[in-house]
Amino acid sequence: MTADDATAQVHGWFAGRLPEGWFTGAPEVIRDREEIAVVGTLPDPPDDVPEAERAALIEGLCRRFREETRERRIEIAREAERRFRQKISWGVVCGGQTVMFTTLSVPVMTRLRQSERQVLDTLVAAGVARSRSDALAWCVRLVGKHTDTWLAELRDALQHVDRVRSAGPDINS
Repeated sequence: MTADDATAQVHGWFAGRLPEGWFTGAPEVIRDREEIAVVGTLPDPPDDVPEAERAALIEGLCRRFREETRERRIEIAREAERRFRQKISWGVVCGGQTVMFTTLSVPVMTRLRQSERQVLDTLVAAGVARSRSDALAWCVRLVGKHTDTWLAELRDALQHVDRVRSAGPDINS
C-alpha cells in the first residue's frame, strides 16, 4: 500500500466515523509518521459582532466545542489509534483562527554546529524561548510559516515520487 492509499484510508475512515454536524464540512486530516491531526471548521461568528468581542467569541466557541465533544473525541481517537497505530490529535478552525486541543510533542535529535547553537542560545538569552529545544521549535515554525508554498510543492513532489516508485517493477520477485 502506498502512502497515498494509507492517507486516503485515514481520510475516509474519519469522514465516515465523525458525527454529522460537528464541522461545517469535511475535516482536514493531517498525517505524519507519529500523529494524525483532525482539524474541523466551526461556523464563523456573525459578521455584525463588534471587533472587541470577536476574539472572545471565537475563544468561547472553540472551548464549548472542546468541552461538549470531549467524550466522543476520546472514544473516536481510541478506535483510530488501535486501527492506524498512531496517536490522534484534535483541533478546530473558527473565524480564521486554528486552535489545537491536543498535540503530540515528539523529541527529535539533531546535531548542530557551534554557530547554529549560538542562534538558539541568542533566542534563549533574548527571552524568545525558554530553552534550546523551544528555540529550535520556534525556528521550525518560523521557517514553516514563511515557506508554506515551497513546502507544499516539495510535499507534492515527494508524493509523485512515491506514486512513480509504487508503479515501478517489483524488485522482490
